[in-house]
Amino acid sequence: MSNWTKEELVAYILLYAAHCNLEIDNHEKNVIISKVDMQTFQKVYDEFDKDNDYQSLQKIVSALEEEHYSKIELDILFEDIKKLFLSDGSYDTMERNLYSFLKNMLS
Repeated sequence: MSNWTKEELVAYILLYAAHCNLEIDNHEKNVIISKVDMQTFQKVYDEFDKDNDYQSLQKIVSALEEEHYSKIELDILFEDIKKLFLSDGSYDTMERNLYSFLKNMLS
């Protein structure tokens, strides 16, 4: 998908983060749906489901560069990622590692 809206980009990034432990549970889906409408979620999920990890990262980096996210917008995005990780009541090693990786890569 090219020319994502900001909502689509946020949904894709949150789906990528939620998938770090190879499953997306209902708590995580609910967090994502609280940020975007169900139609956007489904559209982005369908695309995300077809992409491999490398494709996902390339799309995220490219889209963030095109959108020119400010530091404040990135801070909000990372707050949303952290909320997503905490939504199931735990913050495991895989989630911590991905959070650090994304923070270093995207900031």
